[in-house]
Amino acid sequence: MSRKKPTAKDSPLLSFDIVYEDGSRSSNRKIQSDELDFTNELASAKAILEAQDRKISELSGRPRPGIKSLMRSSA
Repeated sequence: MSRKKPTAKDSPLLSFDIVYEDGSRSSNRKIQSDELDFTNELASAKAILEAQDRKISELSGRPRPGIKSLMRSSA
């Protein structure tokens, strides 16, 4: 087997745990570290995760509730 060549998406992944407004939870949602603005990490992570949720909603046809809170996963 040949070794996989590195790609632009090989930056480390950061995981976040989310609590939605309806009380549901989502654990270990991943974001590429190079997409985040580390001066305001949680705000930029929230914007990225909301965009992911919108895409999921469009594909599934079921709306996702708004994000109530989020924090970095310990894993």
